[in-house]
Amino acid sequence: MHTELPSLDPDDWAAFRTLCHDLVDEALKAVEGVREMPVWQPMPDAVRSALREPAPRSAQGAERVGAEFLKRILPYANGNLHPRFFGWVHGAGTPVGALAEFLAASMNANVGGRDHGAVHVERQVIEWCKEIFGFPAEASGLLVSGTSMATLIGLTVARNVLAEGDVRDLGLLAEPRQLVCYASQQVHGSVAKALELLGIGRRGLRLVPVDAEHRLIVEELHNAIRLDRAEERRPFAVVGTAGTVNIGASDPLAELASLCRAESLWLHVDGAFGALSLLAPGRRGSLKGIEQADSLAFDFHKWLHVPYDAGCILVRRGGQHRASFAREQDYLAAADRGLAGGAPWFCDFGPELSRGFRALKVWFTIKTHGLDQLGQAIAANCDLAVRLAGLVGKEPCLELLAPVPLNIVCFRYRGEGLPEAVLDRINSDIVADLQEQGIAAPSTTRIGGRLAIRACICNHRTRARDLEILLEAVRTLGRQREAELSAVGQA
Repeated sequence: MHTELPSLDPDDWAAFRTLCHDLVDEALKAVEGVREMPVWQPMPDAVRSALREPAPRSAQGAERVGAEFLKRILPYANGNLHPRFFGWVHGAGTPVGALAEFLAASMNANVGGRDHGAVHVERQVIEWCKEIFGFPAEASGLLVSGTSMATLIGLTVARNVLAEGDVRDLGLLAEPRQLVCYASQQVHGSVAKALELLGIGRRGLRLVPVDAEHRLIVEELHNAIRLDRAEERRPFAVVGTAGTVNIGASDPLAELASLCRAESLWLHVDGAFGALSLLAPGRRGSLKGIEQADSLAFDFHKWLHVPYDAGCILVRRGGQHRASFAREQDYLAAADRGLAGGAPWFCDFGPELSRGFRALKVWFTIKTHGLDQLGQAIAANCDLAVRLAGLVGKEPCLELLAPVPLNIVCFRYRGEGLPEAVLDRINSDIVADLQEQGIAAPSTTRIGGRLAIRACICNHRTRARDLEILLEAVRTLGRQREAELSAVGQA
């Protein structure tokens, strides 16, 4: 008896189309009405428990699974679509980006290489990025999960180019001296992780002091380089930051570029979100020198609001980039024609062979909205940050803790004559209360040793009224917490 081989396609395409339309309608309804929802809500224990189940052995059907998604997953999102999500640096996404993500998944393209449409879309996106940042024609690029991976790639190229021996062949056994990388005290933790993964280790990272504006002090950097050279270590790279995670400060990139040229060092720029601020009218001057970087890492999923995940690495000299990752293998041989054409392949520029079609949602976003409109959204966030800082300055019970060079405002509830430890506790509780009550979702950090409420405005949906709601709630919750501590004699 002949038995048909099983397929994973729907038995009833019409019914599946209906299901898709229904699920998409519910998802879009959630985005459209996001302002009316809590910013965040904790997942109830009953829902958590329901999600813990043995791996299904038999089919449950897409209808049942879709219903479970709507009931148990969609309501308990991270919250970054909401206009009062101010935590960390999370982009807000866009409906057109979500559409592009679905379309990319429907193609199921592996963009590690070969000659097909997805490869050419990614190449186009990289060309646009080179144009945006003023990189030369010979520069190369790669779309990755985010700036953490982009930084790892950029510092890998730097290590391989500037090492004294063949690191790809012998590893760090080829390097007789300790390699050293420099960055400001405000640098992102992904730099230390990258150095660990590269075998250089955290001891190979020098954290350089910053000024009152949280910008790396170039003379201190120069002194650190001289000291390491005198002690027979080998400086190889400087990481400049365009938009620190604490307050959004940018290092003096043009000065760093000049120093790196004079000292024969690699300049890598961590521009996770701040690099794209140059799209905002009047902001390009603050990032002067970024076009001179040897490598630049940044994210689309932050200030371009491309759905997670989507980051990028640009490398000034594409030949050095490819030489750090390319490897000839018989089963991955490129050809002059046919599907195996299209060299060089993207797998020659990073550690991944299997790569998703991230570029489509970036391509859709840029073409749909245009760089000018995207830049205006960035400028609006920066203007709102200045407004929020001004409102904080008018409140006797609040205190601004840092400058506001970009889109991040660090402040705290200060009460009346309270000890620092008590203030830290009150402000930590205020942030948790805001989140758990669904009012707003800022995060916390430390500025000068003091715990700060950190409001990062990185959402194209945020309006002035959202800032007023945030501060009204901070005042109310702060007074409540202060009163509670006074009642038990701890204030």
